[in-house]
Amino acid sequence: MPIYLLTDKIDFPPVEGAEEGIVAIGGDLSPERLLLAYQKGIFPWYSEEEPIIWHSPEDRFVLMPDELHISRSMRRVLNSNTFKVTFDTDFPFIIHQCAVTDRKEQDGTWITGEMIKAYTELYYLGFAHSVEVWQDDKIVGGVYGVSLGNCFFAESMFHSVSNASKFALIKMVEFLKKYNFLFIDAQVFTEHVATLGAKEISRNEFIRLLNEGLKFDSLTGKWTNL
Repeated sequence: MPIYLLTDKIDFPPVEGAEEGIVAIGGDLSPERLLLAYQKGIFPWYSEEEPIIWHSPEDRFVLMPDELHISRSMRRVLNSNTFKVTFDTDFPFIIHQCAVTDRKEQDGTWITGEMIKAYTELYYLGFAHSVEVWQDDKIVGGVYGVSLGNCFFAESMFHSVSNASKFALIKMVEFLKKYNFLFIDAQVFTEHVATLGAKEISRNEFIRLLNEGLKFDSLTGKWTNL
């Protein structure tokens, strides 16, 4: 089945036609196209030397706020006052660290300069958000993603100190639960997030949840003081 090539028109083909999870290639990372992609259950994921590749996997990896699992060891970390957390205080730093942090499971990064620019623009427009984890006066972990309706699409996380990224994700889930978010989209399976209770659901089920979540107003703007 041929892969759909995007034009200057801001649209996407139906996700049901995705070939091995790939919906389309090409287009751009304008705010309008990115936001439309997330509303349709699609996200960009590609390497520096590739065209933009738009994905909607057949199995989607999600974390439901009510199903968050916190291990005994992480509860000790949460209660130890080792870390503190902030929201939207340094998005550019978080996305840059996510891009440059070495990961055992991958060679290089998919967070290209083009991606950094695009998601930073979404941050200034009030749709992208970051969680910062601090140890003393230094950021040692964090998460960033996109928020639409009562849906949060987690893009990437990093840590320079053990447990800092899990701490960020737990605090983010607690925050989102407070504001009645339906799910956190982690896109594809990772063992790191699976330990916190994330699970795979079918694309059809994900689209159903997504459409339900998009009925709500988006919590836009900086989350710093919420």
